[in-house]
Formats: sequence, structure tokens, C-alpha cells
Amino acid sequence: MTAADDPIAPVPVPALADQKGILHPGEQARHRALARLSAGPRMAEYVEWYWAVRWDLRGRAPYFAEVLPFPCVNVTFERTETQSGGFVNGVCTTKYVRELSGEGETFGMRFRAGGFGAFTGMDVGAFRDRAVALSQVLPDTDGLTERVLAASANERRRAIVEDHFAGHRAAADDTYRLVLRIVDAMEHDPELTRVDQITDRFDIPIRTLQRMFRRYVGAGPKWVLRRYRLQDGADLLARGRTDDLAALAAELGYFDQAHFSREFTAEVGMSPLEYAKNTLRSRNEVTSKI
Repeated sequence: MTAADDPIAPVPVPALADQKGILHPGEQARHRALARLSAGPRMAEYVEWYWAVRWDLRGRAPYFAEVLPFPCVNVTFERTETQSGGFVNGVCTTKYVRELSGEGETFGMRFRAGGFGAFTGMDVGAFRDRAVALSQVLPDTDGLTERVLAASANERRRAIVEDHFAGHRAAADDTYRLVLRIVDAMEHDPELTRVDQITDRFDIPIRTLQRMFRRYVGAGPKWVLRRYRLQDGADLLARGRTDDLAALAAELGYFDQAHFSREFTAEVGMSPLEYAKNTLRSRNEVTSKI
């Protein structure tokens, strides 16, 4: 079996040029630094990668970073002027907006879709659109946030987190493996645009699929599928794909351009063409300064 065949093989960390899900990526890059680290072998079954964001906007206006979140749980360790501590961040079904002000940092572990539910045995649907204190969810984490933030290097922070969590041994879970296979297909096969295509491909009843996704992913399969296609659309628009929005909408599985534009505008806060122009303008500003 190759890594491509195994739903829980180590996930390569995407290059920072791969900014899918990040809205206005060029503009964001001017306000914060982002780094990613691969998951270690002890946690790779459940964690995709670790990430770190740092910013120093002292003497500057706050910046509101916007993201179309992936269907996964993030555990974060944060030290900011407005919010500090350890948190379990459930799947966010709307655009996520984070105010960056003063000086701050966040170190996070991004679980695989379904990974937090499989690792903890919890119903992830209970955390949808919520951030809960880490110690309330996992009581054995007292002091973990302080140890993580006391370390300066991201690699050391990853080691502290993995040393703490790797002692937990979750039971083998075939349903989790199936969830991983389905989510991987949703994310990487652009021809999958309807839930009935999923139920046919994986020979699974719709009700069973919905229950699995609530328990492990935290959101329904239709939302997950639409979120991936919307992320695809935002990414293509940010790269300059504006010549034929009707064709783009069809590729993404929308009935027509009007349906795509309405959903995009509702989720992102501006029309597809406006978003593309905004992103291009920001990229040109960065290029001119270089």
C-alpha cells in the first residue's frame, strides 16, 4: 500500500504558496507571518500539520484576517492582547474573522477531518461554530498551554504537544478511516459536486453518511462538499481566473453563475469579480514594493 492509498498516511505540509482557504492572501501576508510543520509520526494518524502565526502591529491599526475554514478541528495555544490560553476550535461553518492587534501569536494543531472525534471519542458536532477552553474539553491538559508558549521554537512546541498527546491511545476505528477516504475524495476530486455522487461512489446510505459526518467531522456532507468547491473558487479567482465566471461556476457544480455569485458573496462578503480584483490589487502592491 502506498501513501496515496492509505487514508492516514503522513500528510505533506503544503507550501506556503498553497493558501487555499485564506482570503486575500497577499494582504494577509503583509500583516502576519505564517509557518507550518508536519505532524510527527506519533500523531500523524490524527493530525494533518501544525501551524504558527505571529504578528506585531504595535503602532498600527488592527487587521482583520479572514479565512474560509476547512472542515476540521484546531487546537490552539494563543497569547494575544484580546485572547490568551488553550482552545478547542470546532468546525466553523461561516467565514472566520480574527482581529490581529498589537503583538500576538498562535500555535495550532490542525486535526484531520474526523481526527479529533476519533482521537477523543467525542461527538465533534457539539463543537460546531464554537471555541471552548482546552481544559474544559480535555481536563488532563492543565499547564500544557503554558509549557507550549514558554518554548520559542516551533519545533520544540510541536515536541511538547506530541509528548503530551501521544500517550493517549485511541481504539482502532474503521469508521474514521472511511470518513478520511470520503473527505479526501471530496477535497481532491473537483468532479464531486453533489452528495448523491458520494453515496453512490462509497455505497453508503445518505442517513448513515450524515450521522458519520456529524459525529466525526462536525458538519454535514453537503456543507463539506460545498465548502471545498467554494475554496476552489476563491483560490482560482485569487490566481486570476476571471475570464469566464459562468464556466467557473459550472466547474464548481453550481446551477449557473448567479447561484455561484450569490453563495460566494454571502460567504466571502464581496462578489467573485470584486474579490479577484481586490486580490490582484493587493498582489500588485506587494510586487511593486519588492
